[in-house]
Order: sequence, then C-alpha cells, then structure tokens
Amino acid sequence: MKRTTEYENIIAAKDEYTSPPVKGRKFPELRFYSHLLKVFIRANIQCKKNIYDRYEWVKSSRDIMLGLEKIGVRFHITGMDNFKNINTPVVFIGNHMSTLETLVLPCIINPVKLVVFVTKKELTTMPLFGPINNARHPVVVGRSNARDDLMLVMEQGAQRIKDGRSIILFPQRTRSKIFKPSEFNTLGTKLAKRNNIPIIPLALLTDAWSNGKVIKEIGDIDQSKTVHFAFGKPLAITGNGAEQHKAVVEFIKTHLKEWGREEYIAET
Repeated sequence: MKRTTEYENIIAAKDEYTSPPVKGRKFPELRFYSHLLKVFIRANIQCKKNIYDRYEWVKSSRDIMLGLEKIGVRFHITGMDNFKNINTPVVFIGNHMSTLETLVLPCIINPVKLVVFVTKKELTTMPLFGPINNARHPVVVGRSNARDDLMLVMEQGAQRIKDGRSIILFPQRTRSKIFKPSEFNTLGTKLAKRNNIPIIPLALLTDAWSNGKVIKEIGDIDQSKTVHFAFGKPLAITGNGAEQHKAVVEFIKTHLKEWGREEYIAET
C-alpha cells in the first residue's frame, strides 16, 4: 500500500473553492457509500499499522469529498484566507448539521493549519470510524456532564494548542439541520480565551447528506443541493467572550438565510 507523504491539490490555496459541474449519477447512495467503505477500510488498515498520519487523514478526507463530487454534489467554500494567514492556532466554532463536515473539513483545513476535533466519547468505539478518529488526536468529551466536559476541553484542548494544533468545536448537543442558538454552548470561546487565541466562525450547510433514520451516519444523498462552508474573520476574545459568541451565532444565522435555509433557524 503506497503511503501519502505530501498534500496534493490544497483546497485552501485560494480563498474560495467551487466544485466543477458534474452531472448527477443514478443510485447516488450506492455509489457513494461503497466508495466511502473503501476509504474507511484503507484508513483502518493504516491505523492498525500505526501509519495513519496527517497526510493520510487529508487524503481520506479529500477522497470522500471527491466521491461526493463525482455523484454530482457541489461544494462552495469561502473565507479560507481568514484562517490560512494566521500564524497561531485558532478555535473553529460552527454549527453541526451532518456527518459530512466531520469527514470533509480535514482536507480543507489541515493542509494549511494542523487541526483536531472535539468529539463525543461514543465516536471512539464506532466501527470503522473509531480508529480513524482516535488516530488524529481528538479532544474527547462525554456530553453527559457539562462541567466535566468543560474541564476536559480546557485541559486536553490546551495541550493540543500547545502542540500547535487548532481545534474544531461544534457547540450543539447533536447533529441537526435545525440551528438552535439556545443550545449553542460557549465552550469554544472559553477555550480560546484561556489560551489567548482567536476564534474563527464557521457556518455550514451540509443537508445534501441527510441524517439516517436507522443509522444516523447513513442517510440519503441529495445531488441537487450545494454544500456550503463559510469561514469568518478571526475574532479575538474580549471580556468573558459573550460578544464574540453572539457574533458567531449571528454569522451562522446570516449565512443560513443567504443560502435559502431560514427555516433551519430556531429562534428559541
């Protein structure tokens, strides 16, 4: 098995990326999930050999993104200069809509800024995905005790940042196309304030890959929908971070409206 030793076709080389037009394919779920399985199997073999490094992680992520593009799903990504040109780690804070962002964000960010996820403990033991997740230095939380999670994020997050890694954090309780500001916690701003680093607002629309009814990770693929990622300008934390937290919430709401998904915003 040939190893990947460099980043190829870096998406964040430019500030904006748009997928080339591709005609939709028949049986998109069958085509994509069979492709995804092959990517996961390859990655798991590498994890067992302890060779699943940052280059292989980005390759897996890019292969998944290409798999979606090949069946007709289009991506539009903006604002990548906002994190590419910062010489310190940052905390990315965004909404969490589907499995797609967890699998695709590494190939967008990691080639220009080493990054890790804050992930739920249950993902560490998930078949196929668990070994991949565990190999890439995640900050693991239980999501059952908010105080314990805060301590874990502060301690583990600080160590990752000290190692030169940025953090991707989704403050929502769970993946959902509905964005509820009332359930959008302040872990990200607290972590950034503690470590004196900026936050990057992240708005995303990934409902092209819906959450499954039986297995949440396996849902329908809608080729007619465009996947959007928008990265905002870096925000330095002032005071208790309430102003910056509010700015992230407004950034997400504004973009969901621009993308024609105002109905996804729950005001209460």
